[in-house]
Amino acid sequence: MVIELNQIWEFPIKEFHPLPRAKLGVGAHDMIGVEAKELGFKRSLLVTTGLRGSGIIEELIGKIEYQGVEVVLYDKVESNPKDYNVMDGAALYQKEKCDSVISVGGGSSHDAAKGIRVVVAHDGRNINEFEGFSKSTNKQNPPHIAVSTTAGTGSETSWAYVITDTSDMEKPHKWLAFDEASTPTLALDDPLLYYTCPQQWTAFCGFDVLAHGAEPYVSRLDFAPSLGNAIYSIGLVSKHLREAVYDPGNLKAREGMMNAQYIATQAFNSGGLGVIHSISHAISAFYDSAHGLNNAIALPRVWEYNLPSRYERYAEIAVAMGVDTKNMTTVQAADAAVEAAIRLAKDVGIPDNFGSIRSATYDKNRMNTGKYAGKGDVIKGDEKSVLKISEHIQEDWCTPGNPRQVTVESMIPVVSHAINESY
Repeated sequence: MVIELNQIWEFPIKEFHPLPRAKLGVGAHDMIGVEAKELGFKRSLLVTTGLRGSGIIEELIGKIEYQGVEVVLYDKVESNPKDYNVMDGAALYQKEKCDSVISVGGGSSHDAAKGIRVVVAHDGRNINEFEGFSKSTNKQNPPHIAVSTTAGTGSETSWAYVITDTSDMEKPHKWLAFDEASTPTLALDDPLLYYTCPQQWTAFCGFDVLAHGAEPYVSRLDFAPSLGNAIYSIGLVSKHLREAVYDPGNLKAREGMMNAQYIATQAFNSGGLGVIHSISHAISAFYDSAHGLNNAIALPRVWEYNLPSRYERYAEIAVAMGVDTKNMTTVQAADAAVEAAIRLAKDVGIPDNFGSIRSATYDKNRMNTGKYAGKGDVIKGDEKSVLKISEHIQEDWCTPGNPRQVTVESMIPVVSHAINESY
């Protein structure tokens, strides 16, 4: 029998991507100095947003230096790390003759650290040249320990990183790279470090985890090794996020979210993402708003958009979220998943829409002389802004994994509702 190529499913060969060695659990962060020494670190660039007031950075530096490893601190990383954050960090790494990288924080710190390693490995090339899949030509990046202080992005254990290109401030672009060379050497996840995470950030990060579980579960890739982790992580978020937000010292809840973060990332690491993330990247490209918050607002809208293409999977998501679907049809159960996500968002204080929040700010763009024009503005839902965001979605590397086809025209009502309307 001859098989026509156009009859083959668009993802006939699916790849399982490697994960770093990891230590998870109470006290894992105490091992950082010992682990750095055993990995041969001599002089490490510690990359972080600062985490000011938490005492975490000071504590970890002490543990690292106690083992004889010198630390050079780079604490200028911004939320939604910018290209200039990466280039400045790489310049400091080279100036200080570092031999390794340690990142401490959430996804912004880890993503910036990954970018710094890529730039260092390619003799200072601009980080914006590495958008897309496996653009590294030198796979020998500096070794990297990633210590998470939030249960959110899972960047400490993935091959993905996200950077905002600010070289054209009229059309800022937040891009995604998948590169196995950027995978950290070691991930350290310790729920004790989550205790100082503010309530709203715990909620935002939790919805990032929910998106990481749900998107590979309904993805066009339909990657079987990812499905178990994906659905289990959804259940963990539904069970533990409310307590983690409102009882931040609850160790069981924090451990539950730590595990949810880690296994949800294992799911999307090979199982793909979708337009929840594409919308989030587009919104933060123009308005610099928090990634987890963006995911939280986009998630129920995207689930509703995707329902016709994956009713069965969304019905299973409803069960994972604790909905009793015994007397429901498959379609009713799928609708109930959307309702459960809306209920969870309201319970943990997610804003109704993007129009109800104000944009964050870009720092001065040191790669040219421009500044972000929209800082501090209310996120706009006019036709021009909605169109720009919908166009940005088409360029995002997460979009091809979405189970329902995505066009500019189909995204305009979704984006408009996310900015202007409420559930």
